[in-house]
Amino acid sequence: MVRTSALVTAAASLALGVKAESLYSKNSAVLQITGTDYDRVIAKSNYTSIVEFYAPWCGHCQNLKPAYESAAKSLAGVAKVAAVNCNDELNKPFCGKMGVKGFPTLKIVRPSAKRGKPTVEDYQGQRTAKAIVDAVKDKIPNNVKRVTDKNLDEWLQDKNETAKAILFTDKGAISATLRTLAIDFAGLVSIAQIRNREAKAVETFGVESFPTLILLPGGTSTPIKYDGELQKSGMVEFLSQVAPPHADCPPPNPKKAKAKDEKKNDKKASKSSSKFAKASASHKSADASSAAASATAETVEEPAKPSESPDPKVNEEEDAKPVVLPEEELKPTIPVLSQASDLQATCLNEKSKTCVLALLPKDESSEAVVSVLDSLASIHKKHDKSGSHLFPFVAVPASNSLASSLIADLKIGDTEQVHLIATNGKRGWWKRYSGSSFGDVEVEQWIDAIRMGEGQKEKLPASILAAGKADTREQEPEKEKTQDQQPIKAQEEKIVEEQQKHDEL
Repeated sequence: MVRTSALVTAAASLALGVKAESLYSKNSAVLQITGTDYDRVIAKSNYTSIVEFYAPWCGHCQNLKPAYESAAKSLAGVAKVAAVNCNDELNKPFCGKMGVKGFPTLKIVRPSAKRGKPTVEDYQGQRTAKAIVDAVKDKIPNNVKRVTDKNLDEWLQDKNETAKAILFTDKGAISATLRTLAIDFAGLVSIAQIRNREAKAVETFGVESFPTLILLPGGTSTPIKYDGELQKSGMVEFLSQVAPPHADCPPPNPKKAKAKDEKKNDKKASKSSSKFAKASASHKSADASSAAASATAETVEEPAKPSESPDPKVNEEEDAKPVVLPEEELKPTIPVLSQASDLQATCLNEKSKTCVLALLPKDESSEAVVSVLDSLASIHKKHDKSGSHLFPFVAVPASNSLASSLIADLKIGDTEQVHLIATNGKRGWWKRYSGSSFGDVEVEQWIDAIRMGEGQKEKLPASILAAGKADTREQEPEKEKTQDQQPIKAQEEKIVEEQQKHDEL
């Protein structure tokens, strides 16, 4: 049987749990985090974030990569675009805890009134950079006040001693950049937006061009006009002259001293704690010059209803350790063959042996798709653990150019449904799963029947194969066909024994 190197790597990663390299380079605009980073960097962040849960071998993840990186660059400074490698053993428990059932899964995380308990919802939009950017920007909270000529005096007099900033613009919508600026300076600088048609306000502050940003330091201080470009970094530095912005997220926990050292150096520990408190206080002032830079550096299944993220741990020492959960928390998956060449090299050529193909519709979020992929992955994983040989299972998305051809040539239905078939290019046959559901038991019984050579098979059209030689296959010795269709007795007894164990469970 011919396999592509990509499929071999994917199978090895699934069966052996090998740690795979990240999909994103160190220089990528996408912020790469681990399960232990999530609580501090994402859940407790002031920013709205989007997090991708992926596996490096996943074809859909590789297809998404360019758009996701482009979205990260577009959202730099206004939202976080992060990614978690769920193929990394250390991240598997976390991915399972976050309800990841397939790759890629994208979740939008936005702050709530209670820090550390953000709202988390699945991103279900198009997998394009623009769609991702628009969806994330739409979730950024708006704390910017709309001010008109009618309420200008009232807004200026309210908390007069507090610093205020006004953006005069000819646009009606409040930009994501201005909304994040209001988040950075929440409670420190009140930020408002005034349209160019508000003649009184425009005249009061002598605004001659749009957009223009004005800073009111508070009290009777003279207003200050911003003369730089309206970019996040410049505006943060401009407003920082009256107050440093809030830190984006808590700093990493300091390493704790060993128990013996703590007993011997109580006084030193106390002093160290005091120094750390001062360092935390000075952290805000340091952010005055680097807030925008850090923001830039930190730079889409089914529940539609938003759900809260897992509770953050209270014990900081335990929080630093990865939570060990059963491996089953993260459901296994099967390789996805998005390219026609990979599918032909693996399953559809004159030398390929038995393959099981799940032909997927364009809408991959349906219950049938989830069910068939879960069943196939669970069955294959079970056989991998027992050490028994099992032919490859692969998912074929609708984007694969061969998918529609298979469905049409085999006359198995429309492209809007899930189709499960088995093929054998060398023997020139194919078999369709005709069950009413895709549950583990039903699918496994169908798989076992194929292994036992049972059931009727249909002739595989030569046009489907990469180098169709139907006549050559038909002239193969009858003995080979018999051996292929009738496994030796020992293998048959083993399959029956496994099925009995499965039934008992």
